[in-house]
Order: sequence, then structure tokens, then C-alpha cells
Amino acid sequence: MAVSELRPLYAKWRGPIERRLGDFRRMFRNGSEEDIFQELAFCLMTPQSKARSCWATAEAIRGNGLLFQGDCKCLSKEMNRVRFRNHKANYIVEARELFSVGKKLQIKERLGGFKDPKKARDWLVDHVKGMGYKEASHFLRNLGFGEDLAILDRHILKNLEAYGAIPEVPRALTRKKYLELEDLMRAFSRKVKIPMAHLDLLLWCKETGEIFK
Repeated sequence: MAVSELRPLYAKWRGPIERRLGDFRRMFRNGSEEDIFQELAFCLMTPQSKARSCWATAEAIRGNGLLFQGDCKCLSKEMNRVRFRNHKANYIVEARELFSVGKKLQIKERLGGFKDPKKARDWLVDHVKGMGYKEASHFLRNLGFGEDLAILDRHILKNLEAYGAIPEVPRALTRKKYLELEDLMRAFSRKVKIPMAHLDLLLWCKETGEIFK
């Protein structure tokens, strides 16, 4: 694919992209602890599942109270649109326990102490079961942090390969490989003069026809 095609596409979608990123930036500042935990649960659901289905599921289990009170078995029953739902229900319950003090969620306080998004991402990967570098980058971006971090899902990797930004889509993403590809995406971002967070949403939009999460 020709890199030159990105500029007119970006011109078309730049406004909606900037507005969406503005929504993300307001999330940590104005959102409740429950709003932020819903974002975390959504990101934990996304591997090998459709984003729209995951978000609809996150909204449903919040609406019926299970997101904050349900055990693994009850959550899993409500997550039938999410692949590997038993494992992911367990991840959500463990994350809820990790970020709770007493019965209150305290995600803002835990993450607010990080000045460097990369260190926040490392902490999330090390402490939140089921959260790899892609999911942690996604979560931080959706809170308005880490706009220079790459969310290397299959859509993004396929496009980066097609544009010659990376040599190939890897079979597996180790930490070392993820960071290598992130640096290559960062270099491509500078080359095409499209900020990283904008580029991520632009490539997602190119594949799906919409700007989502």
C-alpha cells in the first residue's frame, strides 16, 4: 500500500480522532472509579474478541451489578459474546480485588503516582493477570495516558507491515518484540507526520470504518 494514501485519509478523520482522544483524556480526570474499572474490564476482554461485543458486555455486566460484585461463575455466564470467557471473568475478579481497598475501588490513586506511562504499563503487565502490553497500552490510552504507546493488535500490525513500517507480523509478541515494533511504529509516525495515538485510531478506522475505542 502507498503511504501517500494516509494523508488524505488523515485529513478526513483528524477532527473525529482529536475529539475521541479528548474523550479519553477526560476519562481519568472526570470519570468515576467505576468508569475506569469498566475500561479495564473491557481491555481484559478484547484479546481475540470483537471490540464492540466486549464493550457491550462490559456495559451489560456493569448494568446488572456483576462487574463490581459478581463472582467468576456469574460473570462468565454473562460474557457469552467474549472468547475465553471463563479465563477473562477470572481476570476481572482478580483485577477488582487488586484495585480495591475494603470495598472501594482505588484505581486513580494507584495509577496517578506514575509520571512515566511506560512505567505504568510495566506495572500493569506485572500485576494485572491477563493484561499484556497491548491491553495495558490500550487501557492507558483510553484513560488519556500513553498517547505515545502502541496498541499492537492484528489490525495495526497488518497495516504496519503493508506500509513497510515493520518487516513482518510476528507469530508471537514477547516484551522485547513488542517494544521493538513499538519503536518502529514510532519512527513511522514521525515519517508520515501523524502522532502515534492519531495513527492508531486512523489505521483502526481504515480497517473498520469507524472510530471506536
